[in-house]
Amino acid sequence: MDIKTFAEKYHPNKAQTSHNSIIWNDQTVSHFRNIPRRRQKQSSLDRFLVKVKPELTLNPPEGIIAGPTNEENFFEWEALIMGPEGTCFECGVFPAKLIFPPDYPLSPPKMQFTCEMFHPNIYSDGRVCISILHAPGDDPMGYETSAERWSPVQSVEKILLSVVSMLAEPNDESSANVDAAKMWRDDREQFNKIAERLVRKTLNLPYP
Repeated sequence: MDIKTFAEKYHPNKAQTSHNSIIWNDQTVSHFRNIPRRRQKQSSLDRFLVKVKPELTLNPPEGIIAGPTNEENFFEWEALIMGPEGTCFECGVFPAKLIFPPDYPLSPPKMQFTCEMFHPNIYSDGRVCISILHAPGDDPMGYETSAERWSPVQSVEKILLSVVSMLAEPNDESSANVDAAKMWRDDREQFNKIAERLVRKTLNLPYP
């Protein structure tokens, strides 16, 4: 079952919203470029349109649906991410949101899961903590290289694919959730049980 089928079955509201999100064709681009400057700065808008138009509508990555929440605030996106195969998150469909700053792509967006998550690199409130979403430049703590952090050449697609990889291979050495990192290292069986419960919760299935 692909993610669109999952979304329509288990997240009908999210699926409907995604289907009604902006379609980035030439007419849409022209429409947003004609928005008065008081609503958006033209330079930021152009940069945003140039980067996001082809990425997730023409050839979306497998297991990911993403797009603007609505036409009034297209710097706010929602996404559905399918848990990667062969992992404890497999078959889950995890909703998330991305918030783009006014100076995007110079600064990275923020990403937050809007469902319950338990993962070493996800804060308890759902915020994602991975290198690609950290501000560009050198890491003051010395844990990351500048090449691992955000740069304007990164894409929304790259962010979402990095998050899928993060779900599959947590980094317990640089954790946002200390309890999850410790359990991932020391009690993998219990970690997997929690992940299974969260997967079933995203599918509206009871946990036995």
